Amino acid sequence: MEYISTTLGNLVHQTAFFNLTYGNFIMILVAFVFLYLAIKWGFEPLLLLPIAFGMLLVNIYPDIMAEPKDMSNGVGGLLHYFYILDEWSILPSLIFMGVGAMTDFGPLIANPISFLMGAAAQLGIYMAYFLAIFLGFNDKAAAAISIIGGADGPTSIFLAGKLGQSEFMGPIAVAAYSYMSLVPIIQPPIMKLLTTKEEREIRMEQLRPVSKLEKILFPIVVTVIVCLILPTTAPLVGMLMLGNLFRESGVVKQLTETASNALMYIVVILLGTSVGASTSAEAFLKATTLKIVFLGLVAFAFGTAGGVILGKILCYATGRKINPLIGSAGVSAVPMAARVSQKVGAEADPTNFLLMHAMGANVAGVIGTAVAAGTFMAIFGV
Repeated sequence: MEYISTTLGNLVHQTAFFNLTYGNFIMILVAFVFLYLAIKWGFEPLLLLPIAFGMLLVNIYPDIMAEPKDMSNGVGGLLHYFYILDEWSILPSLIFMGVGAMTDFGPLIANPISFLMGAAAQLGIYMAYFLAIFLGFNDKAAAAISIIGGADGPTSIFLAGKLGQSEFMGPIAVAAYSYMSLVPIIQPPIMKLLTTKEEREIRMEQLRPVSKLEKILFPIVVTVIVCLILPTTAPLVGMLMLGNLFRESGVVKQLTETASNALMYIVVILLGTSVGASTSAEAFLKATTLKIVFLGLVAFAFGTAGGVILGKILCYATGRKINPLIGSAGVSAVPMAARVSQKVGAEADPTNFLLMHAMGANVAGVIGTAVAAGTFMAIFGV
């Protein structure tokens, strides 16, 4: 009888109920909220759903992220090994290859001025960087946090890993992907505040056709120029352009399909769950997390404003040939930010079609955010 009671007692104490803290319960509730937003409202579900589930797992069973040195059997938790791929910048780089394989750079090639709007939308990154330093973060942490303003989750994770800011990677990634999913809510008020109805009604000329040769040369030329100037961008820009070259060359259909489908989604699963699993109550429920979330919002808002303001300047410099709304797509939330530009423009004039023009600024923003990350790495000698 004593054996049975001891055995049952041991079994009961092995359940998670005896190990959960109030912080764990809070994070489990947050995970449920994220799952609801992903499933019910479709807020960036491909990433928010695995992130939320990883958050749920680690707060029920913390050892799923344990390192081998912390385990009696010398073997780490499952998601620890996934997370190493984040720290080594492998998963973010592979996602960029998939993005490249799915992206048509034609609108950017047809309207190179979009590069300027993609660059202007990085304003939020640098504003958040100086504000983060003011709030007490060190320079590397400030850089890792500020890149949220590019609305590019993989770049945020990449830079945090490269700058050795793994302790902030969970909050940074969650903030980045949360704001990416909230693009349709955050951007329109800023866009409308900075533009007049007449400006939002401006029609843009149809983009010129882009030849196959131009599309093939583009990823090669961009890789050579950008990586010569900023070699530290090679992992992101190089993989982005390699994926795009797969697409545009037309001779490696199998590689294009693999990079944009099977490989892409495998990487999303690994990255999402491991990032979510980095948000244990001990790591996430801190004052610094609230600061990171606040800084991310500041970065995102200023990034949107920077793109729109430059769009207004170009609008009047070109004799009202550019609709300022497309500047907001300079943040690299592809293709959601471009769709928001189209939606806000259509509210002013239902017959106006801005999507392809906005896509030019949108893909320019992807390159711009990668360049911003490379600039920080060059500054800090990484």
